[in-house]
Amino acid sequence: MINTTATNGRFHRLRSLNVVGGFLDGLTLDFSSGLNCLIGHRGTGKTTVLEFVRYALDEFPQGEVGQVARRRVEGLVKSNLGDGRIRLTIQTKDGLEYIVDRTASGDPLVLAPDGQPTDITISSGGIFSADVFSQNEIENIADSPASQLILIDTFVAEQMGTVQATIADVRAKLEANANAIIPAQEQIAKLADELSTLGTVNAKIEGLATVGGQNADEINFAQTNKAYRQREQQAMSDADELLQKYVAWFDEGVGQFTAGAERLFAKEILEGPNGAVLQRALGRLRDLGTELDQLLSHGRGMFVVEQTRLADDVAQLQSLHQGQELQFRDLITKDKEAQGQATERAEWETKRNDLLLKARQQAELQEKLETLRKQRQELADRLSELRDQRFVLRQQVAERINQTVSSPVRVRIEQDGNRDPYSELLAEALKYSSLQHKNVAKRIADVLSPAELADVVRREDDDVLKKHVGLNDSQASKVISTLHDQRVLMRIETVELIDQPRIELKVGDGWRDSLSLSTGQKCTTILPILLMESENPLLVDQLEDNLDNRFIYDTVVDSIRRVKPHRQIVLITHNPNIPVLGDAEGVFVLTSDGNQACLQNSGSVDDCRMEIIDLLEGGEEAFVKRKERYNY
Repeated sequence: MINTTATNGRFHRLRSLNVVGGFLDGLTLDFSSGLNCLIGHRGTGKTTVLEFVRYALDEFPQGEVGQVARRRVEGLVKSNLGDGRIRLTIQTKDGLEYIVDRTASGDPLVLAPDGQPTDITISSGGIFSADVFSQNEIENIADSPASQLILIDTFVAEQMGTVQATIADVRAKLEANANAIIPAQEQIAKLADELSTLGTVNAKIEGLATVGGQNADEINFAQTNKAYRQREQQAMSDADELLQKYVAWFDEGVGQFTAGAERLFAKEILEGPNGAVLQRALGRLRDLGTELDQLLSHGRGMFVVEQTRLADDVAQLQSLHQGQELQFRDLITKDKEAQGQATERAEWETKRNDLLLKARQQAELQEKLETLRKQRQELADRLSELRDQRFVLRQQVAERINQTVSSPVRVRIEQDGNRDPYSELLAEALKYSSLQHKNVAKRIADVLSPAELADVVRREDDDVLKKHVGLNDSQASKVISTLHDQRVLMRIETVELIDQPRIELKVGDGWRDSLSLSTGQKCTTILPILLMESENPLLVDQLEDNLDNRFIYDTVVDSIRRVKPHRQIVLITHNPNIPVLGDAEGVFVLTSDGNQACLQNSGSVDDCRMEIIDLLEGGEEAFVKRKERYNY
């Protein structure tokens, strides 16, 4: 029997896998908490087992790398599971057990141990995570800085998930902030153009106010009051318009919620097998809609009452204005010199009143803009802090790797070292500027941070571009004029900068980046990192590919024996050194007739001794002959 006794320490565990239907129909694997090895001839379903586990847990990395893996695995699941189902029993690091149930066409369902559904979502990554690496993925990690960053993040998955989610939230708020700032700026600029005539209008009114005559002071005072009357009428008209707007809003809202709820529930599902639940939900929504309509009607009534009161105020104000206007006309009639200028001044006062209204609108917009800018700065500072936190987490992982792995491997993280998204954004913005836009964009991105570039553009400081970037006068001028667009600048300020990992192997007296290593060296570099302690189970398909047996014995087996008390490991292997010298607690021997795979044997290394000799050593005779040839 397989030893499934829990070891000390808190880490996630796969308890068992059960498959119904498809190529692995009837297969049940009870995993050990330590080292598990799947062995068998090619085509017996070993890789399918690993990918079924990955699929059940929905364990795919973010980004394009994860999308490619997801498409591949979904294809494999469809062809090997058909209409069947996967049931994976898991135990969290806190000792809680769940069953993950998934079909080829559905999302994972998380069940309690008694098989009852829960409201937990496995894909959220909150309760359980596993590190799964398909065949050749180890080599791909060595070739891809993006994959290396994903690998590094798995060691701090919980904290990194929180930071990354917060970064995404802040970036979304920054985008919404930009969408509010830009139209406010445009409106302010438009109003500023119109308000540029206010000085001329004031001067004209002042000139008309200097008219002499016996009643000059009285007439000027009356003219000023006449202008006030226009503004008073406008204020009351605006107040009435505001009330009408909200009355219309209440009218539009009545019945909307109930109608929307009704549209959600088709008649056939209300009469279906779960109709009682749906009808109950719809009934509550209808009741809620009725209550909401009552509140809306009450609110509408309050506004209608205020409309009536305002109408009374308007009538009273109109009566006052009529009397004041008669007095004004009587006064003007007595002064022949004022008669010729009363109409002209009234026209200029009307223009000034219109401009004063726009000045008030501009002040309100300016205040709103200042608030938005303050919010933007706070969000930008928060984004910078979060990126620093993310870098610190990755730096801590790098230091842990450097201190833990026994192989001559080192990891370094350069904060914001990958500026490709920044350079691509600049290249797109400069595309139609008659410049060698890609070359210029890369030169700028290599020298100036996004914040520095935005500041340079706003200050129109082409000297920085000439002195530090090496652009000539024409290039610097075109860059500033092209980028001097608020939408572009705000995108530049918040563009994603990616931390650049460097995983290196010591070769001779020097260090070589994993990107430049041979296939075998790539795997030699990445494997010791994968085999570090983690709370997540590690599943790898044929990790021995491209590795020599000496490295497997000295490094891989040693790492497995050291880590397995603290981390569950599931390996698909054709190398006997891994299960035998790694002292696998669980060995699963798969076989197949070409149409159906099944479990031939399982247990400890001793329980599966003959299968290990036959499948991994080439048979007892080959084993004995090698022993004789080596004279052992």
